[in-house]
Amino acid sequence: MPSAFEIALLGALGLLVGSFLNVVVHRLPRGESLVHPRSRCPRCETQIAAYDNVPVVSWFVLRGRCRHCGAGISARYPVMEAVTGLTFAGVAAVRGVDDALVLELPFAALLIAVAAIDIEYRIVPNKLLLPAGIWAVAGWTAVDLDFVPEALAAGAGAFTFLLLAALAYPAGMGMGDVKLAGAMGLYLGLAVIPALLVAFLAGSLVGVAILLREGAQARKKGVPFAPFLALGGLVGLLAGGELISLYADRFL
Repeated sequence: MPSAFEIALLGALGLLVGSFLNVVVHRLPRGESLVHPRSRCPRCETQIAAYDNVPVVSWFVLRGRCRHCGAGISARYPVMEAVTGLTFAGVAAVRGVDDALVLELPFAALLIAVAAIDIEYRIVPNKLLLPAGIWAVAGWTAVDLDFVPEALAAGAGAFTFLLLAALAYPAGMGMGDVKLAGAMGLYLGLAVIPALLVAFLAGSLVGVAILLREGAQARKKGVPFAPFLALGGLVGLLAGGELISLYADRFL
């Protein structure tokens, strides 16, 4: 079992990664560099000082506004940082601190970033999915070579399943969702099965809720599916194997 110190340390790492993910979400869809220039206010373009860039804390100290021009700073910034920090700490607490973290933590970060980008821009960038897929195969090859065949099969299976769903209902999801499902399979292996079930269940519940609230008008609104895949991916990461074992014990 990981110690409280290890969990806290990885949670702190998650806060820092979450700060970087904010840069990814803001710049990547615009085709901007993730490295240069340094973070600055989008309105007055004043460079943000290091003491104003402390994850979560700085947003509250500044009351959600730029120190120099008073422009509002989206609550997405501290939320992204907090969610990533809690997720990293949760992964460490549940999965333990071992070599697999080199795959589990980047996968969690990928899911959080993709969900945020899809909510804001309605896209799932290939610039994230392609390197994530390569890292999954390379990482499992280094950490657990025996798992690679399962990962490849699960990636191909999840990709094909979502592709068929996208072809049957193109208004509900796009190719970005299909490729994200494939990447999820590469990281999760067979645990991608409960991950996809959770994604479809959550998406269906939200869709029904919107339909009941807005009636026929809801059919004209597209709901991004990547956040539901991300939710399912996190469930698969934290409890996918256990859910499969539970199902097998009860029904097989």
